[in-house]
Amino acid sequence: MTLKQLENLIEVDQDITDDGYGTYYDKRTIEQLLNYGIIILDKPPGPTSHETVAWTKRILKLPKIGHSGTLDPQVSGVLPLGLGEATKALGVLLFGPKEYHALGRVHSLPSKEKLHEVIESLTGEIYQKPPQRSAVVRQTRTRTIYEFEVLEQKERLLLTRVLCEAGTYIRKLYYDLGEILGPGATMIELRRTRVDQFREIDGLVTLHELANAFALWEEKKDDSKLKSMIKPVEYALSELKSVVIRDSAIDAMCHGAQLAIPGILQISPNLKKGDIVGIYTQKGEAVALAEATMSGQEIQDAVKGYAFETKRIIMAPNTYPKKWRTKPTSKE
Repeated sequence: MTLKQLENLIEVDQDITDDGYGTYYDKRTIEQLLNYGIIILDKPPGPTSHETVAWTKRILKLPKIGHSGTLDPQVSGVLPLGLGEATKALGVLLFGPKEYHALGRVHSLPSKEKLHEVIESLTGEIYQKPPQRSAVVRQTRTRTIYEFEVLEQKERLLLTRVLCEAGTYIRKLYYDLGEILGPGATMIELRRTRVDQFREIDGLVTLHELANAFALWEEKKDDSKLKSMIKPVEYALSELKSVVIRDSAIDAMCHGAQLAIPGILQISPNLKKGDIVGIYTQKGEAVALAEATMSGQEIQDAVKGYAFETKRIIMAPNTYPKKWRTKPTSKE
């Protein structure tokens, strides 16, 4: 199976990969997935995102787990978790669209026409000031509401779906809805149903399911359930353009070197200067996140020079053998 982001790439050069190093992204063992995997958790209402991560660490007996996109304690739903080295890839999800299903109450019963008119006015680019109890500076900023619809209405109760830009406060959106209608509105319950490409309808993992699956693996060496819950870290990068590199360039990048033209084998079509890309091995393993300093056409035409500036290393050093030279010391 080929990763979505590695399909239909433009070939710049050819090389073979050494199967003695690294692991094909979809052939990782449980131990490897616990260091290079992501879990799309169904956060329950009640605990903070930080507490949810702490519980997951205890369940999986891992020292390092991170989450993408904080949810307030009473909000439930999609919370992507990165395990081990995979925490370094979660940042790309922070900027993708978010979807919420919200239950709220308007303080007087509006006509359907008026309600539709107000919701239309709150779709598109809006101004929003974070609420008093928020983790960011309270200054007015613009946010984009891509879709805002009423799924169901029972008198003054509204069930709505909102697809919005990251950083939008849904409680504040309901407050603004009530202000425009007149008497006010209050959000009662909120659930996040999508973070970028990860959706609730594709299946989420609960803490109880995760604990049971880990116990099954630890006690009976049955990893089938746990493997189905942990996705390879590469899934988090599916919406980025991609670059495939030679085995000989991998460890140099993991030690901080910039990616030069001779190390590149394949690139995504329509690659532009300034694009953030995922760097991959020929086995489909994520190596790093980088910013293109050349366009795709410039990369194909050039024979030397640095084509990408590394932004975040994902793969641990020494996963592949060192095949790069260091400058000799004065004694040498």
